[in-house]
Amino acid sequence: MLPKLTTLQWLLILSGVFCVGVSKGGLPGVSMIPILVFAEIFPARQSTGMLLLPLIVGDFAAIAVFHQHADWRHLRRVALPAVAGVLLGWFCLGKLSDHGLRVILSAVILTLSVLQLCRGKFGAWMERAYHSRPFAWSLGGLGGWTTMVANAAGPVMSLFFLAMRLPKMVFVGTTAWFFCLINLVKVPFSVQLGLMSPPSLWLALTVSPVIISGVFAGRWLIQRMPQRAFELVVLAFAILGALRLLF
Repeated sequence: MLPKLTTLQWLLILSGVFCVGVSKGGLPGVSMIPILVFAEIFPARQSTGMLLLPLIVGDFAAIAVFHQHADWRHLRRVALPAVAGVLLGWFCLGKLSDHGLRVILSAVILTLSVLQLCRGKFGAWMERAYHSRPFAWSLGGLGGWTTMVANAAGPVMSLFFLAMRLPKMVFVGTTAWFFCLINLVKVPFSVQLGLMSPPSLWLALTVSPVIISGVFAGRWLIQRMPQRAFELVVLAFAILGALRLLF
C-alpha cells in the first residue's frame, strides 16, 4: 500500500517528516522544508494530501508534550475564521494558479514581518490593531485558506501568535492545538477532493516514529533558547519561507 519510491526519495521523505516534528516541537518555520520535499517527490496537488496525515501525527505528538501551555483565549479568536478559510480554500483549490497563490502569500508574510520588526516604532496604535477582531479574522482566515490549498499556514499563524507576545512555550502549545484542530477539519475536504488515499495513510504510519523524534528534538531546542532568540528565529523563518514561495 506504500507509494513506490526510490531510496533517495525515502531519505528525503524521512528528513522532511523529521522537520515536521521539529516544527511541531517548537520551530514552526521549519515546516516549509517538508512542503518543498513532498512537492518535489509527488505531483503538486497530491503532495498536499500525502503530507496532511504526517502533519496530524506531529500535531498529536505536540499536543501530548505541550497541551498544558495553550492560550485558549487567542485560539478562540482565530478558530472560526480559520474554519471559514478552510472552506474558502476548498472552494478555491484548483481555481487559482500556483504562481498567483505564492505571490499573494509572500506579500502578506513579508508585510507582517516588516510590521513586526518595526513594532516598537508604532507604539500603542499597533498594539490596538494587533489585538483587534479584524486582525484576528484576517490572519485566521488567511491561515485556514493557505493551509487548505498548500499546507503553508505556518508562517502566517506564527506571525499572528508572535504579535500576541506569547511566551515561547505558550506559543508552541497554542500553535499545536490550532493546527491539530484545523488539520482535522481539512481531512473530509481533502478526501472529497481525492487528495488523500490509502498510501498516504500507510506512509504516515510508517514515518510516525521519525515525526515523534522530531517533536522531542524541537522541544529540546526551544527549552535552551532565550525568548528573544526564539522570536527572532520564528520571524527569520517566516521571511525565508515567504522569499522561497516568491522565488
